[in-house]
Amino acid sequence: MLAKTFSRGGRHIPHHKGATNSKSIVEMPAPKKVIIPLQQHIGAPCDPLVKVGDKVKLGQKIGESLHFITSPVHASVSGEVISIAHEKLLDGCQVLSIVIANDGLDDPIASKHRAISKLSAKQIRKIIKDLGMVGLGGAGFPTHVKISSAKPIDTVVINGAECEPYLTCDHRLMVEKGEELVYGLKTLMKAVGASRGVIGIEVNKLDAIAGLQEIVRSHEALEVVALQIRYPQGAEKQLIKAAVDREVLSGCLPSEVGCLVSNVHTAVSIAQGIRDGISLYQRVVTVSGRHIHDPRNVMVRIGTPIQALLDFCGGINGTPAVVVGGGPMTGPAVVNLEAPVVKNLSGVLLLGEDEIAQDENLPCIRCARCVDACPMGLTPNILGLLSSRDEVVKAEKLHIMDCVECALCSYVCPSRRGLVSWIKQGKKSLVVAKSAEQQGEAN
Repeated sequence: MLAKTFSRGGRHIPHHKGATNSKSIVEMPAPKKVIIPLQQHIGAPCDPLVKVGDKVKLGQKIGESLHFITSPVHASVSGEVISIAHEKLLDGCQVLSIVIANDGLDDPIASKHRAISKLSAKQIRKIIKDLGMVGLGGAGFPTHVKISSAKPIDTVVINGAECEPYLTCDHRLMVEKGEELVYGLKTLMKAVGASRGVIGIEVNKLDAIAGLQEIVRSHEALEVVALQIRYPQGAEKQLIKAAVDREVLSGCLPSEVGCLVSNVHTAVSIAQGIRDGISLYQRVVTVSGRHIHDPRNVMVRIGTPIQALLDFCGGINGTPAVVVGGGPMTGPAVVNLEAPVVKNLSGVLLLGEDEIAQDENLPCIRCARCVDACPMGLTPNILGLLSSRDEVVKAEKLHIMDCVECALCSYVCPSRRGLVSWIKQGKKSLVVAKSAEQQGEAN
């Protein structure tokens, strides 16, 4: 099998997927109450559509915004709204949330079964928005916005790389929900007018490759592309280069080269939404790491407390050095185990001391390993230094905003410098400065 990959930077890093990659998805019973944050996406937060004391049904839309870049949220259980207040998320941030007491009935809203052959592209985009679809790989960007590009799209690429260590939720979905994945891909293709669909999968998922190749065999416009095991191949620009050999230039989006990239889980959820009318009120989460008794891939309701999810997996074993929300390279540390599972939470990892590397911020030895590893061709050593000094204007000239925050620079640094942390802060500071500048000009 001739496996492809991207051309610059990147590394093969230990993937630690063995604990869960052969375990089928199991469904967790809904908890006694759920906490539904009104912002689980990039963009404007939702306004509540219900009030305390209201009865809601499973899948009912309970939060929405009139802004374009936003995504509605839905009830993940039927029951009664018992609170609308600010609740802490896993990273400690507080977001206005709707708390629902589960009545145990799972009484659903009336579902609408549709066929993509009978829907226009405009209708598909509206349905995807109404169902609350966002990027489920981690970013949480509203899908209806992504598929509303004014630029012509000829190729939809499904991101089956799942290159982050430990995570296997997309792998299991590709194995167990291949037909739904292909249906979701075809839906996205119709929504953007694409004539070609590509599913890129790293070769540590041979069962997924074989299964999907068999499914797409009868579809001339679809193909499965085997990819080398290389991090961060799941980043959009790297995936496009690897899967279809197109280069997305600095400051440009995939649409500039005629591509749309979608996560596996997003495509599967779109298929379930279009065919069965199921809004995005549940997702698969990989629970893994040395300090969980029973590592699993779990289908869990949005709003379920993380602690309840861990209990379902046998509970915490010993004392983890850190709990990570998502993948270990890019996910934030979990500081609140009572926080809810949200749409873009792909994993909960309980890692030991020997599974992590703490930032030590020793002096830079000018080895340039971070430069060699950077998939975007940046100079992380300099960008990190400038960001730590709050010299973000200089950092902007060195293309700091092109950083995909993959954390390879910190991973390969022999001095264990917190380069990605500084760069993230520098990007935030630059956005704030630009916003203030625009506000000043407007006044």
